[in-house]
Amino acid sequence: QVHLIESGGGLVQPGGSLRLSCVASGSIVTISAMGWYRQAPGKQRELVAVIINGGTRNYADSVKGRFTISRDNAKNMVYLQMNSLKPEDTAVYYCNAYSDYGGSYNYWGQGTPVTVSS
Repeated sequence: QVHLIESGGGLVQPGGSLRLSCVASGSIVTISAMGWYRQAPGKQRELVAVIINGGTRNYADSVKGRFTISRDNAKNMVYLQMNSLKPEDTAVYYCNAYSDYGGSYNYWGQGTPVTVSS
């Protein structure tokens, strides 16, 4: 089992920045990738960014050049730095951990809301 807790969401004006944080606990050694997803009202949850063990990063086209995912293994943390925020970035952001140890498992945090509005 992996437990995830997000923080850092809030209200920000267009063009502003926010940094989301996620702390993982439990069976950390089984995690092979961590990422951020988001779900806007009335829409499906979508991948925002993922960082794979070894350092490979992938981003949704809509956030490339604006968002940066990073990971601090010593602190069991993953971060999402969001710059040049747009109203369409408004969503609940979820931290995800993926494990392929003994199967395929996805673990989710409770979500942190981000609202981009003037």
